[in-house]
Amino acid sequence: MNNIPAALQRIQHGGMVLVVDDEHRENEGDLIVASEFADEQAIAFMAIHGRGLVCMAIEQDTASRLELPQMVEDNSEGMKTAFTVSVDAKAGTTTGISPADRARTVQTILNPRSRPDDLLRPGHLFPLVARSGGVMERPGHTEAAVDLARLAGLKASGVICEVMDDDGSMARLPRLKELAREWDIPLISIEDLIRHRQEIESSRAGDTRTKGQCEGEPNQRPDHGPQERINEPPKAQPGIPPGQSTLHGFR
Repeated sequence: MNNIPAALQRIQHGGMVLVVDDEHRENEGDLIVASEFADEQAIAFMAIHGRGLVCMAIEQDTASRLELPQMVEDNSEGMKTAFTVSVDAKAGTTTGISPADRARTVQTILNPRSRPDDLLRPGHLFPLVARSGGVMERPGHTEAAVDLARLAGLKASGVICEVMDDDGSMARLPRLKELAREWDIPLISIEDLIRHRQEIESSRAGDTRTKGQCEGEPNQRPDHGPQERINEPPKAQPGIPPGQSTLHGFR
């Protein structure tokens, strides 16, 4: 299941990946797409096939810029998921719940020029604030979405949705493997992503030590956040992410 390079390529080209966490944590799988590519079609796929709550993972800087406070002051939820108040985009939406409306809300949040009054509260999209250290600090789907987008060279934000089975129960790993094959999307674990970050950050630390020794400089600690980059992402075609599958649209 350790297929991080394929997952990053899929994310970079506008596709979705399926991410599972530890069986002793939530033991759930989430569909994840980079927010830059979260259009109407992507949101509809999540609503129809994922069936869970559609949320948008963001960094604290974004939440602060848009004045998105935590939903509650005392978070007693087991996983400490950092829900902010729910929102809708003020411009270009109707009721806020349609895939098109939620996609518009995602892009409004992602736009660095957006202001707090560009959003209506409450709404139908649920922003989640990721920890600054990503999956190294909290092994959650929120942090995985932000880390994957950043590692793919995109804006550090992703849209996520839990995957339920046909009977309404949460889809577990055997079923998630079947769905990944059916949808033709990479399946990775958060544990895989943690190992990937450890490897690239350990390599970077070694390079920094070598450079420091050659130049007579003190050793440097690696950054906490993932900074790997792959090729610059291609621009999405209008309404259709690059690399899209003809069956489900999220290769």
